[in-house]
Amino acid sequence: MIKFLFDSDTWQEIYGGIRKNKTRTVITIIGVLWGIFLLVVLLGAARGMENNFKNLFGDFATNSLVVWTQRTDKPFKGFQKGRRIQLKTRDVEVLQEEFKGRLKYIVPRCQTMNLMVNGFKSGDFQVSGDYPVLDKVQKKNLIYGRFLNQNDIDNKTKVTVIEENIYKQLFEKNEDPINQYIIINNVNYKVVGVYKSGAIDFDGDTAYIPFTTFQQIYNRGNRIDWMMITAEEGIDIEQFELDIQLALKNLHTVDPEDNKALGGINLGKEIGKFTGFLTGMQFLTWFVGIATLIAGVFAIGNILLITVKERTKEIGIRRALGATPIEIRLQVILESIFLTVVAGMLGIIFGGLVLYGIDKAFATGPDAALLNPTVNIPIILIAFGILIVLGTSIGLIPAYMATLIKPIEALREE
Repeated sequence: MIKFLFDSDTWQEIYGGIRKNKTRTVITIIGVLWGIFLLVVLLGAARGMENNFKNLFGDFATNSLVVWTQRTDKPFKGFQKGRRIQLKTRDVEVLQEEFKGRLKYIVPRCQTMNLMVNGFKSGDFQVSGDYPVLDKVQKKNLIYGRFLNQNDIDNKTKVTVIEENIYKQLFEKNEDPINQYIIINNVNYKVVGVYKSGAIDFDGDTAYIPFTTFQQIYNRGNRIDWMMITAEEGIDIEQFELDIQLALKNLHTVDPEDNKALGGINLGKEIGKFTGFLTGMQFLTWFVGIATLIAGVFAIGNILLITVKERTKEIGIRRALGATPIEIRLQVILESIFLTVVAGMLGIIFGGLVLYGIDKAFATGPDAALLNPTVNIPIILIAFGILIVLGTSIGLIPAYMATLIKPIEALREE
């Protein structure tokens, strides 16, 4: 069998059969080529969307909530409708104790707008009082220096981490801002870090200062503006949000049915929706791609059946000269595999070129819908392997039909 595979006569006969029906062969190859081409392009596009999604939300812990207060919509226990409730630091302590084992991080936050000055340069930007744990919930892409640390919290140090746009407005180009001072609300703060905002950032152009420093400078006492909460892995984020809101309503004497007293964003829920969409799209991509591959491979089977019928006399002569049924069968199967491999390789090459073109033309810039639309090599190999298996399987049918041809009956064929 191995000798047959490497026999030049075998491949000359396969080449001769293909050359006799050039148009039919090209159409067959295009059918299979289109299938794997479509699969590669769709998988690449899905990967580009996934990469873009990770780029947009990669700075956030995906199972996080943002919670703030609003005005009550219902009277409750002697309190009138329209009461504005105020989050406090004790709320953080209660939630940490009540949700132990389910709550991973909780970040109380305070914010205000202030004038920032460095020499003759100034601008109005947001100032945020925060804890170092914020960097775990919403990762900061540092360009210079560091983020806030526990020592800053404990000692109420006057340090700040500023956003890149603040740095550009208050400092000279390429100037090192670390350990230099800027004035915020008439107070000197030492710059210890500069960060670059992600594609999605709730804070915008913000200067972060220690939470304890913010409380002292702005006389906030135990009041906080809002909080970011991250659940442990595996926790139902929607139920977790309902439980957090109910706990806060109980702490602030709010009707449990009042849906307007608290505002919030469930990042885990929103991200879960998009993740589900991506999963569905990948499934649909594989379904459409495999279905197209099967259709193309069936075309190869049909072409080979016609070829076997047209070459009845030739097969009869070969049988009469001593060719065994196995050799006849192998030749037909090899022809099927050869056409499949050629079509598959061309489809992968063309698909890669199209993805490269999409990446250069449409996957650049901040508003790009796709980011690095590529397909992993293992996925390509799996798709190619499926194609070869299908091509081999479909070749078995015409190969079997070829072995049924009787030499004497074939020689009578006109």
